[in-house]
Amino acid sequence: MELLSQLINLICWYLRPLVKWFLRQTTRLCELQRICYGESSGAPRTIGVENSLIASRVPEIQKLLKSMDTKVNKKLSLEEVKAFLDSSCSQIMRIKEIKPDLHRQFVQSMTVCLRQIWGYKQLKLEVEKLRAESFDDGNLQHEMQLLELWTLLQPDRPLLTRVTKQWQDIGFQGEDPKTDFRGMGILGLQNLVYFAREFGSAAKHILSHSHHPRFGYSFAIVGINLTHMAYKLLQESALKSHLFNVNDGRPTLDNFHHFYSYLFIEFDKFWLECQPRDIMEFNRIRDLFENNIRSQLEDTRTFFKVNIEVDTV
Repeated sequence: MELLSQLINLICWYLRPLVKWFLRQTTRLCELQRICYGESSGAPRTIGVENSLIASRVPEIQKLLKSMDTKVNKKLSLEEVKAFLDSSCSQIMRIKEIKPDLHRQFVQSMTVCLRQIWGYKQLKLEVEKLRAESFDDGNLQHEMQLLELWTLLQPDRPLLTRVTKQWQDIGFQGEDPKTDFRGMGILGLQNLVYFAREFGSAAKHILSHSHHPRFGYSFAIVGINLTHMAYKLLQESALKSHLFNVNDGRPTLDNFHHFYSYLFIEFDKFWLECQPRDIMEFNRIRDLFENNIRSQLEDTRTFFKVNIEVDTV
């Protein structure tokens, strides 16, 4: 089966230039124009444009993509980013022999696509930087975020000491939460704080679910697991469908945090629906949930919307 798939991909690779030439002769439009004019805005168009650019055999297009990867690693100002993307759009039009005066809609659509492509690359770097940053109890900002998480989830219960078993009440494993952030770094903490702050009612309701005598789980530990899931989906480019559909501009860290909040709310519902025998079923149920999310993300029209209605159990 794998050999057949490789054979089909090889045939498509060789036939692609012929098909593109035929369509250009019959429609008088290049592939990028057909995508920009034929696909709806958001993920369908931007993913189509990006795939077309990546598959291009024109050396100048490949050079442009490498230049984007290089520049996205640099701290460019908004003006510099705009100038680079405008220049990239102009280069593409010159290479594809597209006249800007006759195809103004193409200029606008391509600019938006390039801005989203750039933004996704930038977001991946930003999220990776947070994941690689270890929680440091000597860092006042880290400590303040951790205390904010407690206050948001337990507003009526003061934390008696910094190192205490009270942390286990919101789902950490031991007396000091810093050890639980080792895998996902400060990203895991920021995800939890965002969820507890922006969806406070839902977060506290889900926290109560985590204390269920039969279906309970460790709230914070599950949250960090979901950070890992969201991180993987982002880094593997599976999250493009959702992010390109929720933001006309470049995807932002807030968009990523918001998606994480969606995951937490939906996972809690899924967990309760599965009625697990015990916590040992966590990995199986988490994998099923992740597969469901991945299946939905395969559709470029996917747009996840947070449903803050949380059932009582």
